Amino acid sequence: MNATTNVSRATSGSAPIGMVAAVSIGVGGMVGAGIFSILGVVAHAAGNAMWLAFAIGGVVALLSTYSYAKLGATFPSAGGAVHFLVKGFGDGVLAGGLNLFMWASYIISLALYAAAFGSYAATFVTTAASPVLVKSLAVGSVLLLTAVNAFGARIMGRSETLIVAIKVAILVLFAAVGLWFIRPGYLSPELWPEAKSILFGAGVLFIGYEGFGLITNAAADMRDPRKMLPRALYTSVILVIAIYLAVAVTVTGTLSDYEIEQARDYALAAAAKPFLGELGFRLIAVAALFSTASAINATLFGSANVCYMIARDGELPASLSRTEWKDATGGLLLTAALVVAVTLLFDLSGIAMMGSAAFLLIYAAVNAGHLNVLRATGATAVIVWLSLLTCLAMFAVLCVYTYQQQPAALVALVLIAAASFAAEWLYRHWTGRTLKDRA
Repeated sequence: MNATTNVSRATSGSAPIGMVAAVSIGVGGMVGAGIFSILGVVAHAAGNAMWLAFAIGGVVALLSTYSYAKLGATFPSAGGAVHFLVKGFGDGVLAGGLNLFMWASYIISLALYAAAFGSYAATFVTTAASPVLVKSLAVGSVLLLTAVNAFGARIMGRSETLIVAIKVAILVLFAAVGLWFIRPGYLSPELWPEAKSILFGAGVLFIGYEGFGLITNAAADMRDPRKMLPRALYTSVILVIAIYLAVAVTVTGTLSDYEIEQARDYALAAAAKPFLGELGFRLIAVAALFSTASAINATLFGSANVCYMIARDGELPASLSRTEWKDATGGLLLTAALVVAVTLLFDLSGIAMMGSAAFLLIYAAVNAGHLNVLRATGATAVIVWLSLLTCLAMFAVLCVYTYQQQPAALVALVLIAAASFAAEWLYRHWTGRTLKDRA
């Protein structure tokens, strides 16, 4: 949830969100920090067929875009997917547990951004960073930006469109220049790994696409969400697929598999070095720091707002919706603490796998809930079913890969999911509170 809540709150009560701002929310949510953090992890799985993994992931995302477009146009709300799950499944433990799991998913994505920030920041300190240095820088970024959120995240939120434009411009420049220096031999299909490895890569990278759903959180602020929301969703996803494919071809065409593996935590910066030199490496590293810091700041604000909404609606203790310090709610402080814990417990690869698996489940759940309200949305059942099944298929593939590579991450994800539903059931049972469905 990179930019949604920032933009939504900044514009609430003022001018409605236009097409450019809406597309910026989606592009910022996807490109935000994902491409900077997951590239090396995807390459480890898919090798020089990484671009094909990005294409497959893009198709899965595009299918779910249809569902989100129909749901968002029919049920415009600042709650986005939180609202869709309640509409699809009703007021019950299922919707409540899924919303808690969604909050946990944003915590995992925050840890991913923090880990990526630490990895890129460490390149300015030493050429052989220790895990302690990387994690210290990662935790420091979370603590600093939690304070920024408490004092004035809204100011940064207003500049989100400019931030997105700068990040996209740097990536387009990287790809445009880099395509002239690729070595065709590195892209040869003869060097492609087996099909299952390409699918593993597609599963790992889904966290780089999940941000398109953030546009639906701004639907309530659009002049005509029935027309603008679908256009903004499809435009942002197609733009990001094109950017990802260009970047993936450039990286795998300029670096060998060994070179990518050696710099897997900052692969994008390493890929700029062969044709842009040390200046290119630093340019991408600075862009990565800028992007990950922006993503941490906005996602902290957004995920804390998810915590606020579900606490307000009766799925978490009401105390989490109260302001504890400056503009910081209890939800923000709890979110930051949990992000620090995940960052310290897992490395970047494990966090990426957990995050992608979590969001594949959330998107599958939104599609499943959509099937219950097809009459209201007017969606085509076949497309919604296809979206649901592709999400579940990618989730299954990713679980196999995670079990092979990071079994502790898979165990942690199962425990988080179980804890989400158990906490929801226990909280309702003990307090007697019911969920309040608010737009």
